[in-house]
Amino acid sequence: MTSIFSTIGHLFGLLWKGLDGLRKVLHLIVLLVLFMVILAALTPELPMVPATAALVVQPEGRLVEQLEGGPLDRAIGEATGDGIPQTLVHDLVRAIELATEDDRIQALVLRSETLAGGGLSKLQYLGEAISRFRESGKKVIAYGDYYSQDQYYLAAHADEIYLHPYGLVYLDGYERFRTYYKEAIDKLSIDWHVFSVGDFKSFAEPYSRGDMSEYDKEASRAYLEDLWRAYRSDVVAARDLDSGTLSGYADGFVSALKQAEGDLAAVAQAAGLVDELWTSDQLRSRMRELVGSDEDDDSGYRQVDVSTYLAAVDGPAGTSADGPSVAVIVAAGGITEGNQPPGTIGSDTIVEMIHQARDDEDVAAVVLRVDSGGGSRFASEVIRRELELLRQSGKPVVVSMSSVAASGGYWIALAGDRIFANPTTLTGSIGIVAMIPSFDRSLERIGINVDGVGTTRLSGAFRPDRGLTEEALAIMRLSTEAGYADFVELVAASRELERAEVESLARGRVWTGQMALEMGLVDVLGDLDAAIEAAAELAGMSDYGIEYLEPPVDPSELLLASLLGASGLARHVGTELSLQQLIGPVLPDFLADLTRFGQVGTDPRGLYLYCFCGFD
Repeated sequence: MTSIFSTIGHLFGLLWKGLDGLRKVLHLIVLLVLFMVILAALTPELPMVPATAALVVQPEGRLVEQLEGGPLDRAIGEATGDGIPQTLVHDLVRAIELATEDDRIQALVLRSETLAGGGLSKLQYLGEAISRFRESGKKVIAYGDYYSQDQYYLAAHADEIYLHPYGLVYLDGYERFRTYYKEAIDKLSIDWHVFSVGDFKSFAEPYSRGDMSEYDKEASRAYLEDLWRAYRSDVVAARDLDSGTLSGYADGFVSALKQAEGDLAAVAQAAGLVDELWTSDQLRSRMRELVGSDEDDDSGYRQVDVSTYLAAVDGPAGTSADGPSVAVIVAAGGITEGNQPPGTIGSDTIVEMIHQARDDEDVAAVVLRVDSGGGSRFASEVIRRELELLRQSGKPVVVSMSSVAASGGYWIALAGDRIFANPTTLTGSIGIVAMIPSFDRSLERIGINVDGVGTTRLSGAFRPDRGLTEEALAIMRLSTEAGYADFVELVAASRELERAEVESLARGRVWTGQMALEMGLVDVLGDLDAAIEAAAELAGMSDYGIEYLEPPVDPSELLLASLLGASGLARHVGTELSLQQLIGPVLPDFLADLTRFGQVGTDPRGLYLYCFCGFD
């Protein structure tokens, strides 16, 4: 009997060992498969460029100098549909420049329906690259179901512009309308304390007024008209139109639409803004004539998109350089303290890159590319001082202004050996603002009171639920006035101007780059390429590379981002309506303003060099 149990036990033991061995083999197979999946995900396929093809340029969202958020944030945003569509303007320009010299690329197709703007200066930078491609003798074809003003700017640089028969071209000029909350704040019994120096410093007006001040109207009208003149001049030249065509199109749109019996597309064609009213299949036929057919592609013609083309011909160019180089540091977004992700200018993050440039023997000069309306005065000064120390170390610093370099953005620009601006850059806004709301009266209305004792006159002076004391109000007023004086003195010393002269240019007023040049606030009109050349010249280099410095990225975050992007998750869930898409069109300006202020509202003294000088 014992031997039977022993035999059975032995058989079970053998069976268990066999199963355990099989389990280990299966585990090994699973691990190998998982490893191969990860390896495949991290090893991109080698992209191919057809022997003859069209480069398709289709910017998504806003043109930016720097993508917002880290790699993982962007991958998750893409996967969930909550990401902010953005396109690096430098990627588009780089691709077009390479394609201009590439015999395989015979044409360029512009599809701008998904472009959401980004500033006239960025559009000009991209438009100039398109014009150079066109001047090489290659065709540029623009097609759109519709064209907004920014979208049409790019299309105007094409040889041929086609519009869908049910489309339209909508040009409305530039405007700046703001929402004002003073009456609502009063009804809520909130005391919104505003401390501002500079008649034109309109940042806080929505909280202290019920309408736009005459100062703000004057300044806004001046730079908006300057921008509209620049837009019209560029488009008229590119499209070979009469000088009054665009203003006449906008101002006479309704009467022209009546004559066309409501046909929006016909109005655009009659004005000479587009060549033909075509459907997408007609475009495909035209492109097959230019570059040949491709039955394996849904478009029906041989093409390559920007990201694929760059991966095939440029790889990770622009991120490193061998030998002497000019380092480019991008400062885009609101200025605040500490380490911040891309799209926000964190003082510690920028300082770390400045130190990297200073310590790298191969970096001979630095270009700071600024696209910012400012933010914390404290953080702005930290960055400016480090740039000044970099110059003192012997490495030239050239500042290149993008669409906006105002207020705090101008403060950090003052550290440059030379300041470049685009004619349509918005800059200046030399002023300062502090805001502190208190809601003790609101609480009293619902029966809540605050009372107590303190040991000094400053005890509880800044409690928003108690109301600001006379001491608190005096502190904010005096420090704001001193901050403005510091700004004026800094501009006078950096730009070698008399203080009285700076006072006449300051007061919070916003200027275009063209205006700023005439007033001595910037040195040269030119784009990023011109600034890089100037930096190399100041460093005495004729042969050099270009290195874009980036904030350090956690390797594990990069791995997760790569896996998420390769998993295809974005393609499966991205079709759902995102929160951003849902609330974006109806989000009140109040919340938008608070969101932007919240991104920079960390100054330890509550003093802000900020300019809400956007326009539509």
